[in-house]
Amino acid sequence: MNIPESLCFKQPESNVGWHAELKLKFGIKRFKTRLLERQQYGPLTVQKTFHPEGTSCHTYLLHPPGGVVGGDHLNFVIDVEESAHALLTTPGATKFYRSSGEQVWQKQQLNVANHGLLEWLPMENIFFPGARCKLLTHINLAEHARFIGWDIQCFGRPVLEEKFDDGVVLGQTFIFREQEVCLSETVRVQTANMFDPTAMLRNFAMSGTLYITPVDHDLIDKITKVVERQQQRFGDEVLLGITELKNISKCHSLAVNSAVNNLVVVRALGHLTEPMIASFIQVWCCVREHWFGELPEIPRIWST
Repeated sequence: MNIPESLCFKQPESNVGWHAELKLKFGIKRFKTRLLERQQYGPLTVQKTFHPEGTSCHTYLLHPPGGVVGGDHLNFVIDVEESAHALLTTPGATKFYRSSGEQVWQKQQLNVANHGLLEWLPMENIFFPGARCKLLTHINLAEHARFIGWDIQCFGRPVLEEKFDDGVVLGQTFIFREQEVCLSETVRVQTANMFDPTAMLRNFAMSGTLYITPVDHDLIDKITKVVERQQQRFGDEVLLGITELKNISKCHSLAVNSAVNNLVVVRALGHLTEPMIASFIQVWCCVREHWFGELPEIPRIWST
C-alpha cells in the first residue's frame, strides 16, 4: 500500500551528486536463507553474506564513498520471501555532510512475506551541521511476517561538542501490515525554528527508535523489564520509553495470545552512541530469544 503523495515528502530534483540504488531479494535455497538476487546501480553494494546462525543470512550494506553529500539520492529495496530470515546492518555510521543547498534523498522500502523475518539493524546516522536531508522508509509486512528494526540519529557530533546548529532533517516512517497502516510518523529537525528540535530531542543530541512486530503480552512484559534494567544501568546517559500500538482490523490471525498488540516501539534519547545501541541490542536479544528460544549471534562487524 502506498501513502497518498500529498502526505509523503517529495523527492527533490537534482542532477548533482551520486544517484545510487540497491535491490536485494532473500529467499530459501538449499535449506538456508540466501541472497537470491542483487541489482545495484552507483556506489551501493554488499559484502559477502554470512550464515553464523545456520539458516539466517547476515548481510552488510556498504556505501564506499564514506559519506553522503547534498544532491545524493540513495534508494534501497529489500525483499524477504516466504519463510526467509535476513539480517542487514552496516559496518559503521552513515555520515551526512554539510550541504551548500542541495538536499540528500534516501528511500528505504522493506518488504517481508508471510513467515519471513527481516532484522534491519544499521549503525547510526550522523548529521553534520549544515546537512539537508529527506529520509523516507516504507515497511510492508504480510499477515504473518516478522520485523525488528531500528533507526538511530545523531545530530551534530556531541563528542566534539559540535551542535547541529544549522540544517534540516526530515524523516518519515510508515509500517503496513496487509496494506493496513500500523504506524505513520514524521520527524522534523529544522534549526530555523528551534521549537522543533527542542520538542523532539529535549536538548539531547541523539534520538533512537526500535520497532518490533508482532508482539504478544509475554513479549511486551519481557521488553519492559529489559528497558527498565537498561535505564537503571545507564541512568541519565540514555532515556528509554515504550509505546504499544494496537491494530485490531488486520491482526486478528496472529498468535492466539497476541490480543490486539501488534507493534511495540522503544524510543530513546541520549548524548552518546554506545549506551543507546547497547540498550537496543539487549532488547533485540530479548525478542530473538522469545521468538526462537535462543539468543542471536551478534554480527561480527559490530566488534571491529
